[in-house]
Amino acid sequence: MTRAGMADIVVIGGGIAGLSAAARLAAHGRVVVIEAESHSGYHASGRSATFYHFGIGNRPVRGMTAYSRAFFEQPPGDFADHALCRPTPALFVARAGMTATLDALESEMRRFTDTVARVDAAEMLALLPVLKIGPEAVVAGVVDTGGRRLDADGLLQGYARQLRQRGGELVTDARIAAIARVGGVWRVASERGDVFTAPILVNAAGAWADQVAGLAGVRPLGLQPKRRTIIIFDPPADIDVGAWPFVKAAVDDFYMLPEAGRLMASPTDEIDSAPVDAQPEDYDIALAASKVEDYTTLPPPRIRHRWAGLRSFVADRVPTAGFAPDAEGFFWLAGQGGYGLQTAPAMAEIVESLVTGAAWPAGLTALGVSPAQVLPGRLLLSREGGLERVKGIEPSS
Repeated sequence: MTRAGMADIVVIGGGIAGLSAAARLAAHGRVVVIEAESHSGYHASGRSATFYHFGIGNRPVRGMTAYSRAFFEQPPGDFADHALCRPTPALFVARAGMTATLDALESEMRRFTDTVARVDAAEMLALLPVLKIGPEAVVAGVVDTGGRRLDADGLLQGYARQLRQRGGELVTDARIAAIARVGGVWRVASERGDVFTAPILVNAAGAWADQVAGLAGVRPLGLQPKRRTIIIFDPPADIDVGAWPFVKAAVDDFYMLPEAGRLMASPTDEIDSAPVDAQPEDYDIALAASKVEDYTTLPPPRIRHRWAGLRSFVADRVPTAGFAPDAEGFFWLAGQGGYGLQTAPAMAEIVESLVTGAAWPAGLTALGVSPAQVLPGRLLLSREGGLERVKGIEPSS
């Protein structure tokens, strides 16, 4: 059945970025979210390790992560009646030659949390008994007791419920076919014939965001989707992994964490990809398994499941939000990388501020996050001027 209607804001993309922003914006006008797939969170949002930590991203991302924590621990009453996370330690480890990277990571994390501590070999083994310790293996570690396992489904469902409660609508199975600016409003048509119009169009299409911009005649951001592979495998029958931490290598070439009695692991690969329904490849599956053997004393993994997802980045790896300089009413919400879930509450408030003209959240300012770091104009300036560092943004650590 085709749909049609007028709205104040149309959001393209029903992942965590689009839904969270739409739920906030629905308090200010009628919002329609258009999702190409059969349900929200089909791509990156539904293929995440769902772990909140400070071991990824650069300084603005860590600021957004810190700001979002209160929402996960005490969500609004109309969102959920329970916490959206559970405490799970995050253990960051270094092999010989990685200790300088671990030192820098520890220093960065301490800017945003007081739950970080150095751990010795005995303490690391108490947290993760199968960790491979020794001169040719792991030699140093840092633990963050403030790590949290996120409830991804609870977040997606909560934002969708909040959107509906505020009069908004989520339309699924509606892949975009055409976008045009006509008479001061955006006209968005789907392949099956849905037509929605609004003066403001929010482009939260994830890996497809540059393609959506192309349909609208808007200059792209230079978004690069990157494929990441995850495997699920059984631990030995006599081992209970339920209390194990999230463990991640300082140089970002491995992570592992418990998952419903099994273990989830990734080689944290970043393979350039077109925007597609990502599928795991044999080499990356084998690489994930080999990393488990490199960092732990576990036997070769018996893989039960594997999948891949796309993590999309702009040049400076900071999520982008703001009106396009070259198109009236076209709002970018893209480049969340691998931190879309853990920064969603912060990004939703950023979008609300920039769309409605409300004050920038003071809490984000206190954490060093400013509009200049997220507005899309910074990327166009960088590309035109050949600059690698824009407006003082720190490179990714």
